Amino acid sequence: MNLPPHLSVQDGHLLIGRHDLVALAHEYGTPLYVTDEERICDNYQRYRNALASLYPKSKVLYAAKANGNVSLLRALGNLGAGADVFSSGELELALSAGMRPGDLLFNGSSKSPSDLNLAVAHGVTVSVDSLDELHQLDAAAKAAGKNARVSFRVNPALHIPTHPKIATGVASSKFGIAHEKILPAYREALACSNVVPVGVHCHIGSQILEIEPFVKATEVMVRVAKELTGIGVALEFVDLGGGLGIPYHHDTDPRPTPEEYARAVVPVFLEGITDAGISPELWVEPGRYLVADSSVLLTRVNSVKFGHKNFANVDAGFNLLIRPTMYNSYHEVIVANKASCPAEETYSIAGPICETGDILAADRLLPAVEAGDIIAVLDTGAYGFSMASQYNCRPRSAEVLVHGEDKALMRIRETTKDVTSTMVTPPWQQQR
Repeated sequence: MNLPPHLSVQDGHLLIGRHDLVALAHEYGTPLYVTDEERICDNYQRYRNALASLYPKSKVLYAAKANGNVSLLRALGNLGAGADVFSSGELELALSAGMRPGDLLFNGSSKSPSDLNLAVAHGVTVSVDSLDELHQLDAAAKAAGKNARVSFRVNPALHIPTHPKIATGVASSKFGIAHEKILPAYREALACSNVVPVGVHCHIGSQILEIEPFVKATEVMVRVAKELTGIGVALEFVDLGGGLGIPYHHDTDPRPTPEEYARAVVPVFLEGITDAGISPELWVEPGRYLVADSSVLLTRVNSVKFGHKNFANVDAGFNLLIRPTMYNSYHEVIVANKASCPAEETYSIAGPICETGDILAADRLLPAVEAGDIIAVLDTGAYGFSMASQYNCRPRSAEVLVHGEDKALMRIRETTKDVTSTMVTPPWQQQR
């Protein structure tokens, strides 16, 4: 298996950076997420440099939805990253990590009044998704005695080669305003008393392993940018969104790179803005590419069962990693304490949740597995813990961050008390 450079095998054990994952599992317990901070920083710098080398006025906004741990936001913010936030909670996390309000974009198709009020209060640009939302935001800004900076999210109506549940730029998506209807929306924004349109935004989908869809989206966006300039919108930025995927099948998936992305997209962008006579910033919103391969989920084998197929029953399930169940997603798995041993038997890695679909990895050829082994599920840094739940009253796992020789918790393990802490007893039950 082709391992990324921050993972290696030494003395039969799988390492992340300089740290033995088996030792970390024993020290901190399982299930356990382990993340390499240096890998995230390297991924960010590669993305930023690829764009800036071709267009210096480029900005990378991390898609906080991928992994919202404040330690990761802080690490990226220290390097100059902004953030694409999708809730008031993500906005507050980004601000608490030290990111500047001007480096944030508040996205989403269904923002609440409190979401809009918070964005106005902090001066965060809002990517508006409907005319109804535009007028609610205008009213919120007027009530606060401020002007709200906005962009609109454009739906470019493109066929996207990814899972349908994460294809956000197709015509039937709930996101954005159809590109052919975007000019009237901006005219309405220009007529508002407390809204200032400053950008235009799109996002076509996630886990995209081809470059051409991004090129097509860029073509749509620069055409829209020219039309907006023609009606008097002074664009400060054009946001092309994120979506560059990673090779979850390490040996067979394509490996699109930020350099390939930049070489394909930036020339189209430059030609378009030159034709429009403008020079806005170029914003992009990678999430998965920055954090996915930085993390592994460590899970202990509770028991092995041989029957119509072989099951390695582990202590992590879709309560901690829902992607295989929700999207039929693939993650490579390694027996971390037998990383040098030859494969002998086919197993399905089954979680402890009371659902037949709770399979983290189906039919994998592995060394002989036994109770007490540590399974490492790779590439879990994006949409792993951030989509975790407490289903079956299972407390969520701890998270460890490593950096060079250093290691530390960046989230403590929950207990059953944490699961029940927000539960209250109705008055009539207290009287019994």
